Amino acid sequence: MNIAHRISEIAQKYPNKKSVVFSKSAGHGKYDYPYLTFQQFEQRSNQIAHKLSKAGIGPGMRTLLFVKPCLDFSVITFALFKIGAIPVLIDPGMGFKNLLSSIKQVRPEAMVSIGLVHWIRRLNPKAFSSIKIKISLGKVGGRAHDLYKNLENEDKTFPIFPVKDSDYSAILFTSGGTGIPKGVLYTHGILNAQTDILQKIFALDENQTDLPGFPLFALFTLAMGMTSVVPDLDPTKPASCDPIKVVKNILDNEVTFVAGSPAIWERVGKFCLEKNIRLPSVKQVVMFGAPVRAEIHEMFKKILPNGDTYTPYGATEGLPVSLISGSEILSGLSDLTKQGAGTCIGRPVPGIEIKIIKASDIPESGFIEEKPGYIGEIIISGQQVTPAYFEMLEENKKAKIQTEDKLWHRIGDIGYFDEKNNLWFLGRKSHRVITDEMTTHYPIRIEAIFNQHPEIKRTALIGLSKNGHVVPALAIERHDKSTVITAKFKNELDALASSCQFTNMITDFFLHSGFPVDVRHNIKIDRSKLSAWAQKTICAY
Repeated sequence: MNIAHRISEIAQKYPNKKSVVFSKSAGHGKYDYPYLTFQQFEQRSNQIAHKLSKAGIGPGMRTLLFVKPCLDFSVITFALFKIGAIPVLIDPGMGFKNLLSSIKQVRPEAMVSIGLVHWIRRLNPKAFSSIKIKISLGKVGGRAHDLYKNLENEDKTFPIFPVKDSDYSAILFTSGGTGIPKGVLYTHGILNAQTDILQKIFALDENQTDLPGFPLFALFTLAMGMTSVVPDLDPTKPASCDPIKVVKNILDNEVTFVAGSPAIWERVGKFCLEKNIRLPSVKQVVMFGAPVRAEIHEMFKKILPNGDTYTPYGATEGLPVSLISGSEILSGLSDLTKQGAGTCIGRPVPGIEIKIIKASDIPESGFIEEKPGYIGEIIISGQQVTPAYFEMLEENKKAKIQTEDKLWHRIGDIGYFDEKNNLWFLGRKSHRVITDEMTTHYPIRIEAIFNQHPEIKRTALIGLSKNGHVVPALAIERHDKSTVITAKFKNELDALASSCQFTNMITDFFLHSGFPVDVRHNIKIDRSKLSAWAQKTICAY
């Protein structure tokens, strides 16, 4: 079923219910909240579908979409679904070089974007050379069609293009935080499965309102019939969000479900505690993109009188994979984290299978499942797992395992199952520090020991080359941003190192004023950059 059918069905059932609400600043800390009802959403997306079709966009056409969060972001996306086109969504925050490389690699045939991107296209013609149909949200000159010109004259009905579950629905790019950005192929079957599973695990329905810190999440909640409030924040810079604005948007709209990077909710949580603010309408705070520290769950325990925090685990290639609540984590699992057990990421969600195999960088054609307690590579299979990257044969070979009856995705993480079928995360496979054939150090378990120091904001396990050997070391970011290791601080670090069997080999420490992080969630630490920086620091002495 075409995912767009869900919007049409909801518009018939709840025509006057709010669909998208936009947080428009009215100055002096106040907001106007223009909105579209589901009937208006349906009719506007139909009109836009007609406009896009007349411009030449058709079924199966890869269409680059660059639209800022607004009332029309989801409307245009569903219009493309209705046509049967394949929206290509690339994170503009991935860096200009990666952005142009991704566009060139995926070879979009059409582009729907704000005017700025059309100017970028003109200045970089090689990257955009595959694009034949150009559509702008407003007049920009040249040969680009103006999407809004005479839009009100278009028919408010549109025949949704029939698709099979296996037909491609979208291409979503990974952020490139742990390698080159890759275009992940989604199907309509996957989008429908993800919507059903997210609705089930969070008990969502049309009576709830969400506020997505990550814009694409609105596609799922709108498909459930929920009202989606576009928050006043820059989704490309979640760590820089203004918590005053986000809290205001939540309270004004009685939001029940919020989701996004932990970088957003850590800022919001600290602000709420400082100002003694509670969020009584919120039932679920969903954080994804990186492990979430227990302190953040503890903060929201005081802020949510009627709700809880949740940390679904997954990736662009498969989401959600597993789920755990903050209440479960704080019931004793966080104590195990502080002892080096890793981060508990819960149990498999419906429709997903998770297995642990021997970690290897060699492409596999099969595998042997390891027993609980074995530390290895996490692989997943299920109806919400994507089949491939777009025209990246070598990357597909590295990431996919095809058995007789199933396709498995190597998610690139290291972990293990405990005896209660809880999955524990120990870090990215590429972030392990292997010192010899018998010794491997895992970042999450080591960092958790040192992160307990009150003056430390976060740490990162890195590998260094010393005297021809690889040794584990620790990069540290302090709350005060200091880059000077005092004798007192060094003694405290040594004491922490000697307190645990997983850390007693760490003797080299490096203070960094501010860790490099990923562009999408602003929270995944770029350990390769830190390792190169530390190595250069050593060589300077």
